[in-house]
Amino acid sequence: MNDEREDLIRRITESQRGLGRLFAQHQSPLFSSNLTMRQLKVVMILAASGSASGQDLAGDLGVSLGTVTGIVDRLVAQGLVSRHEDPHDRRVRRVELTAKGAALVEEINNAGIEHFRSVMRHLDTETLRALDHVTRTIRAVADKLYNG
Repeated sequence: MNDEREDLIRRITESQRGLGRLFAQHQSPLFSSNLTMRQLKVVMILAASGSASGQDLAGDLGVSLGTVTGIVDRLVAQGLVSRHEDPHDRRVRRVELTAKGAALVEEINNAGIEHFRSVMRHLDTETLRALDHVTRTIRAVADKLYNG
């Protein structure tokens, strides 16, 4: 890539990072929860996948099954996930979010979106049109890269 493109990419990513830090400072549910990073990862994996076995989670996190058991035990104690028997293989226990866990994920997602919407409300219509075009273009490229 040429120097101008690299400089533009660097400036854009720095702006994104700065926005993330700014939004995080203002009542992010991430900071009011008592979740460890690994617990949060499990919650987010389950939010994306619906459910997972302990083996799946261990692989996704790069940890042992015993470590996952402890993480899931603590999430069960907090009421964020539940375990149940896999209907296709009774030897496998699956983990999924409870209503409380799903509500936490929704709260985390909505907090970021609301901060962003608040900023966008202060932009003029021409800037919003440009942002809409750029955002849709980024999404289309991301879909091609990550969804084939």
